[in-house]
Amino acid sequence: MSRTTDDNVKPDFDKELVDIAHYALHHTINSAEAIKTARYCLMDTLGCGFLALNYPECRKLLGPIVAGTVVPHGTRVPGTSFVLDPVQGAFNIGAIIRWLDFNDTWLAAEWGHPSDNLGGILAVADYLSRQAVSQGKSPLHMKDVIHAMIKAHEIQGVLALENSFNRVGLDHVVLVKVASTAVVATLLGANQEQLLNALSLAWVDGQSLRTYRHAPNTGSRKSWAAGDATSRAVRLALMAMQGEMGYPSALTAKQWGFYDVLFKGKPFKFQRPYGSYVMENVLFKISFPAEFHSQTAVECAVKLHPSIVHRLADIEKIVLTTHESAIRIISKTGPLHNPADRDHCLQYMVAIGLLHGDLTADDYEDKVASDPRIDTLRGKMVVEEDAQFSLDYHDPEKRSIANAIQIFFTDGTSIEKVQIEYPVGHRRRRAEGIPLLIEKFQHNLATVFPKGRVQQIMEVCQDEQRLLALPVHEFMDLLVI
Repeated sequence: MSRTTDDNVKPDFDKELVDIAHYALHHTINSAEAIKTARYCLMDTLGCGFLALNYPECRKLLGPIVAGTVVPHGTRVPGTSFVLDPVQGAFNIGAIIRWLDFNDTWLAAEWGHPSDNLGGILAVADYLSRQAVSQGKSPLHMKDVIHAMIKAHEIQGVLALENSFNRVGLDHVVLVKVASTAVVATLLGANQEQLLNALSLAWVDGQSLRTYRHAPNTGSRKSWAAGDATSRAVRLALMAMQGEMGYPSALTAKQWGFYDVLFKGKPFKFQRPYGSYVMENVLFKISFPAEFHSQTAVECAVKLHPSIVHRLADIEKIVLTTHESAIRIISKTGPLHNPADRDHCLQYMVAIGLLHGDLTADDYEDKVASDPRIDTLRGKMVVEEDAQFSLDYHDPEKRSIANAIQIFFTDGTSIEKVQIEYPVGHRRRRAEGIPLLIEKFQHNLATVFPKGRVQQIMEVCQDEQRLLALPVHEFMDLLVI
């Protein structure tokens, strides 16, 4: 019997949305570790953006949508002279910080980069501060930005712990859009109803397919997809603040909701309540601008470089032992067509590490990729899963990202397997990693700013109390050309 009518009784808002809204509006950040880590995350994320400005393919995406647009008291874009509306400002900031795939990472059932939310957070906080000052009111302070970062990390990361969007073909930037919407609407002064409306709009909104991250379609959209998501969040939050209605059962509505349409009918699962866990445990990409599942593999390759660089012709086989997620996401054979293709190829990144003893953003460009030795080495690689590596990857007490490499030669000899469980940016290697992160930030600043400005920015960012108390627009003024 066909159905001829639908029950049109308006439901309450989905509990999942209510929980996010309550956390965003009412949770107090008390974790000193989360605040300290967020400060390092701010530095590292901005530094990645400054480095990306050295690449023309990134810079061509920046600026207003219509040339010559003037926005009074608008959002500033770090490393540039642009003054934009907060939606386009969020896209610009989000695009530069993700362009080189060199900022923080969260690995769980779904992986992603929670610092992508900084695009929307900084754009809106800067805009609000400048508007407030122009009206003789008090601006927002960097404490507001840091707390918003912690909450955005938490929302994105907790949703990712048990829920795999990639397995249904969706890109992880759906979580950037949702997390950015929550914290940006809060910065805008949303009440409970406005925030719930905004969140429902984010879930109802069209979601990105992951195909631009995978063979045979890997391309540069993966470098601006987060900028697109966080800017879309700003747009939706602003609409909600203007009274746009929401959709209470955006997730759970039968047939038409997110769960039934895009998540195979399964509701989200949750491992823990929202707090500050994600920022405290976030992973930093310190050593290499490489997809995070490959970080320890490249580190292994760099360690092996001195032993094998003069024996390349004698290599018979290279065995890469890794975890299931790495195989599914970045193990790739055949031609690599562009830098975005190469920085998501485990075998390419390992080959560069073996050949050069390092891996930089320039190593993905055509000039380096034309070296025939790279594909020769790729052709000798065998990728295998270690089941324990895969288990430890998902273990909440470990969250390792283990890789190992062993090289065999034509004369029957081999080099002892090199294995690394935790990358330098892991919480278990924080003491080793933070000095390197600071060094990385200073280096990236120097690609854009003169020495005096670099020193000025470094002093502010390394003084936690001074940074937290600084008005957002004054901080942003330090970062523009």
